[in-house]
Amino acid sequence: MRPPGIRWAGPRALLIDLESLGSVLTVHAHLQEHPLRGQVDVLAAARTVLVVFDFGANARAARAAVAQLDTAPRTDGGTAGDPVRIEVVYDGDDLAEVGRLTGLGPDAVVAAHTGQLWTAAFGGFAPGFAYLVGENESLTVPRRTTPRTAVPAGAVALAGNFSAVYPRRSPGGWQLIGRTASRMWDLDRDQPALLRPGTAVQYVAVRESVTLVDPAPAPASLPEIPVEQGHALEVLAPGPQSLIQDLGRPGLGDAGVSKAGAADTASARQANRLVGNAPGDAVIETVLGGLTVQARGELTVAVTGAWTPLGISGDRTTRPAPMCTPFALHDGETLRLDVPDAGLRTYLAIRGGIDVPEVLGSRSTDVMSGIGPAPLAAGTVLPIGATDRGRTVGAAEPSTLPDALRSGAQEPVVLRITGGPRHDWFTDASHTALTDRQWTVTAESNRIGVRLAVGAPDDATGTPLERRTADELPSEGVVAGSLQVPPSGLPVLFLADHPVTGGYPVIGVVVPEDLPVAAQLAPGTTLRFQAVDPETLHPTPHPLATRRP
Repeated sequence: MRPPGIRWAGPRALLIDLESLGSVLTVHAHLQEHPLRGQVDVLAAARTVLVVFDFGANARAARAAVAQLDTAPRTDGGTAGDPVRIEVVYDGDDLAEVGRLTGLGPDAVVAAHTGQLWTAAFGGFAPGFAYLVGENESLTVPRRTTPRTAVPAGAVALAGNFSAVYPRRSPGGWQLIGRTASRMWDLDRDQPALLRPGTAVQYVAVRESVTLVDPAPAPASLPEIPVEQGHALEVLAPGPQSLIQDLGRPGLGDAGVSKAGAADTASARQANRLVGNAPGDAVIETVLGGLTVQARGELTVAVTGAWTPLGISGDRTTRPAPMCTPFALHDGETLRLDVPDAGLRTYLAIRGGIDVPEVLGSRSTDVMSGIGPAPLAAGTVLPIGATDRGRTVGAAEPSTLPDALRSGAQEPVVLRITGGPRHDWFTDASHTALTDRQWTVTAESNRIGVRLAVGAPDDATGTPLERRTADELPSEGVVAGSLQVPPSGLPVLFLADHPVTGGYPVIGVVVPEDLPVAAQLAPGTTLRFQAVDPETLHPTPHPLATRRP
């Protein structure tokens, strides 16, 4: 076996190129059983394994160890234990078409599907969605030319040389051959995902009809808080979008679950620090103002992030409130966040933290998968946790927003990037264009990713990025900060709720220290990318951080 190829996927992650699925399963299993120093996640894919670390120094130190890994496929094929049995009614809308494409006919398609053992290779796309590879390629078929807008939960499908079961109702372009009642994702199980990399699967044909269910993870309902309880916060108006966020749920990439958490972690941490909370306590993340809340009991709060005018209303009194400073919100008073003067996302922390139930170890809302608390709505009452002893309220701090984000700024925001794992898929002209030209944030951006247009708003000149190769890229793991380039040639900068795998090449990766700034890019903001070397990069704040009083 040739040694694995090792590519940087940002300064804190390594993408390991391997020859076969067997090698992927071998390396993935080894790193799960024997994690490297600082390893926080490991994600199997079609021909790669992504390893994510806590710090760049640990990622750099891991390169030598990764180069020495044994990549020879295991003699047991990489599977362990008895196969998971999935009963299927073979009456899918595309069964006849798959029979035609393979030349087998519908009955032989069923026989081929049930007559071989399948292995879960990797997850992605949605929680519980597993890409399964069979023992032969007799059922290799292309995706549909026109994807369906909605594929029902439990649909059994084929695409390329993979088979899969849709865990929830979602868009999809795979060929549908049947349906199952097996729950691929269930938060009530100790292990929510039925299939993980290396799991063996046996499809079994049954004649009985099955009841299709949609086990999409329902947003966690928030508990009812009695009026007489001492401390709570009621949402009077949520604004365009208000979510509960903490520092996320890392380590679940194999199950198709992204880390999520606060998009601007620096501001969320700052808000908690100001009120004396732990860094990972839950806060409210709100976009473009409009959030209005009312105190139940005496509260200590702080607001950070996007520079936002704040107003407090009480009994016949109105007063302003300071940013980046802890202040009292008395019983019955309301706090309103207006449209920000600078930035996009604002963070509201309450001393004691927002005490909603955890889902998979986190209180964060993941808009990509629907895991976690529901988006806040008028009338939502949020319980506040007990205050930890020994934690004191902080003093006023400067904002961390860069000057380039303020209204009327003349210079574009600068984000530092390292080369992406597939930078060699792009032309030299594209590499030059990526860092030399300006880019504009479009209105289609969200917590999943920042979508970019070429040039400044008043000068959209230049051509999109071009590839050096037209090859299809098998799905592989991606990290937050990845600049993925779809066929349009216009980069998408992945944020907190990005999919765990992607099928488009990544030309560059924004360094983790600059992701809080990326999360504050409002539509219409212009930016530039500055290339840095991941081998020599040291953790530093964004170079344009403001010392705003």
